[in-house]
Amino acid sequence: MENAKSVKLILEDGTEIEGTSFGAFTSAAGEVVFSTAMTGYPENLTDPSFAGQILVLTYPMVGNYGVPGEELYESISKIFESDKVHIAGLVVNYYSEEHSHWNAAKSLGDWLKEYNIPGIFGVDTRMLTKILREKGAMLGKIVAEEDVELHDPNQDNLVAQVSPTEVQHYGHGQHKIVLVDCGTKTNIIRCFLQRDVELIRVPWDYDFTTLDYDGLFLSNGPGDPKMCEPTIQHLQTALGQDKPIFGICLGSQLMGLAAGGDTFKLKYGHRSHNQPVLLSGTKRSYITSQNHGFAVDTDTLPAEWEMLFENLNDGTCEGIRHKTKPFFSTQFHPEAAGGPEDTEYLFDDFLKAVAEYKAAK
Repeated sequence: MENAKSVKLILEDGTEIEGTSFGAFTSAAGEVVFSTAMTGYPENLTDPSFAGQILVLTYPMVGNYGVPGEELYESISKIFESDKVHIAGLVVNYYSEEHSHWNAAKSLGDWLKEYNIPGIFGVDTRMLTKILREKGAMLGKIVAEEDVELHDPNQDNLVAQVSPTEVQHYGHGQHKIVLVDCGTKTNIIRCFLQRDVELIRVPWDYDFTTLDYDGLFLSNGPGDPKMCEPTIQHLQTALGQDKPIFGICLGSQLMGLAAGGDTFKLKYGHRSHNQPVLLSGTKRSYITSQNHGFAVDTDTLPAEWEMLFENLNDGTCEGIRHKTKPFFSTQFHPEAAGGPEDTEYLFDDFLKAVAEYKAAK
């Protein structure tokens, strides 16, 4: 790489790793986490759930297929998971300057520069991931010319930073669904629109209980779910009714908190496209896409709630459901951008519950 500049990745335990800059030549701080996904960096980097995090990609070569150009579908992105790159920084082993793909419009490095996001390559990501697996996700910073202080993004209300500020409407289908946007992935909206619904997208703290709707959806999002107190309060009201509710990722944690349970921070989180989960009470397992650092503590749930899915790697909760009402959630991503799509049927299960609720009214 011509005019290559050296930068450092510094962890809170004192570990210093030298590498080469790509993307924006600037300093940034955040929580250092790793993802084992082999592909899908355009989708991952635009996932709002990565807000405030320095992302380590374990796949050894990154950037070889570039970044696609923007396309719109029903006024939302057809390709990306939001309208910007949300990570604080990117760490890779080998960055491919040359890219080749039929829909590539730019390089990964140029894309990061557009959003002033630093990248560092030439890092032994295998060694770095071992450190994070042993010690857990930790604070860190990418240091270019000017040093910056370490910063814990989990102390911020990240959801408020990534959630929209206005109500938005999509589609004209037979079911009216309220989507509480705590940092939603765009593919969630696509999945609903492909199923012929009217979607009302509201900010994280919007009082959706004032709206007329058939079903409630709680999106994914970044950070500590306990920061979302207004959302939890509104959700407690909704849980007192019988309208179907479906939550994904942070939405699952919010449902657990609103039900009276508790959440906890995972040691290093689940960030990959290959997390195995077991459907409770069966021998059926699924390979899922995940991106989260917190989980529901099922031991704290009231008696009328139970675990719906279990992570087969560490036994943590991957979803909950009410035993008698049409409320359920998943900690993983059924919309699955960028894959796998094993559990997209859960959108159909939710809309089936909505149809049954309307028929019974």
